[in-house]
Amino acid sequence: MQSLINIYRLGIKELWGLLRDPIMLLLIAYCFTFDIYIAATATSDSLHHASIAVVDEDNSPLSRQIITAFYPPMFNTPVKLYSMDDVDRGMDTDNYTFALNIPPNFQRDVLNNQNPEIQLNIDATRMGQAFVGNGYITQIITGEVTEYVNRYSKVTNLPVNIQVHTAFNPNLTRSWFGSVMEIINIVTTLSIILTGAALMKEREHGTIDHLLAMPVTPFEIMISKVWSMGLVVLISTWVALLLVVHSWLNVPIAGSVALFLIGAALHLFVTTSLGIFMATVAKSTAQFAMLLILILLPLQMLSGGSTPRESMPEIVQNIMMFAPTTHFVELGQAILYRGAGLSVVWTSFAWLLVIGTVFFLIALRRFRSSIVNMGS
Repeated sequence: MQSLINIYRLGIKELWGLLRDPIMLLLIAYCFTFDIYIAATATSDSLHHASIAVVDEDNSPLSRQIITAFYPPMFNTPVKLYSMDDVDRGMDTDNYTFALNIPPNFQRDVLNNQNPEIQLNIDATRMGQAFVGNGYITQIITGEVTEYVNRYSKVTNLPVNIQVHTAFNPNLTRSWFGSVMEIINIVTTLSIILTGAALMKEREHGTIDHLLAMPVTPFEIMISKVWSMGLVVLISTWVALLLVVHSWLNVPIAGSVALFLIGAALHLFVTTSLGIFMATVAKSTAQFAMLLILILLPLQMLSGGSTPRESMPEIVQNIMMFAPTTHFVELGQAILYRGAGLSVVWTSFAWLLVIGTVFFLIALRRFRSSIVNMGS
C-alpha cells in the first residue's frame, strides 16, 4: 500500500511540474490541435490549381474541347502559348507545371484513325503534382477524344463493365487518413519527449538527489513518470480525436473510441519506457534530442502509416514487427477506419503488451543502474 501511495504522489509531482512548464504545455496544445489540422489538410495528394499551358497548333473543335476540359479547382485556366519556345521559357522560369502541345491536323488524324500524338511536358521538380497530374491529364484527354469520336462513329460497348466500390473512404478524402495517422505519430513523439524530458530535467537541476534521499525505489520513480505522462497524452488523444478529428475535420469514426484508447494506453506503456531508457543513455538534453530523431524516424516511416508494409523489403517487415508503432498503426486503422472489434485487433494488443513489458524491464534495469551511479 505504501508503494502505491509513493507512486501516486510521485506521479502528482510530475503533473505539477508539467503544469509549471508553459513551453511544454504549449507544445502539447499545438500538437493535438493545429498540427493535426495542418497534417490532414495541407499535405493533400490531389491537384489544386495546377498551372498548365497549351500550344494549340490545330485550332480545331476537338483541340478547343480538350483545352476547355481543364478548369479550376484542379487546374488553373490554361494559358495559351504560340510556340514550344514559349513553353521552354515558361517552364524554365517556373511558370507552368504542365505544358500541352496539340500538333497540326490533330482532329483530322483522329477521325482517320491515324493515331496522332499529343506532347505533354511536365516540371518534375514538383513531384507530387507531376505524378498525380500526369494521370489526370491523360484521363481528361482520353475522355474528350473518345466523346468526340463517338459522335462520328458507332459506339461499341465493352463486354465487361467494371464497377468500383471504395470501402471505408468512398471519396478518397486525404484528411480522413492524415488526421488519424498524425495522432498516432504525436502519441509516439510526445510520450517519449515528456518522460525523457522529465528525467533529464531532474538530472540537470539536481532534484534526483532529493529523490534518492527519500524512501522510494527506482521502480516507484519510474512507474510514476510512466503513468503520469502517459495519462496526459492519453487524455489529450481522446480530446483531439473527438473535437479536432471528428468535430472539426468531420472525419467519421467507425469503431469504438474506448477500444482505441486502450490500445493507445498499451502503446504509451512502451513509448514512455523507451523515453526513460533514452534519457538514461543520453548525457545531456542535446544528446537526448539527437537520439530522439534517430529513433523516431524509422519508428514512424516504417510503421505502415506512411506507406503499406507490404511494399517494404521483407527483412524490414520482419524487423518492424518488434516496433510498437507497427502494431499501434494496425489497431488504429482497424478500429477507427474499419470498425474492428477486439476479436480482430487482439494480436496487436498482445504484441504491444509483450513489447511493453520487455522495454519496461530493460528501462528499469538501466534506470536503476544510472540512479545508483548518480547517487554515488
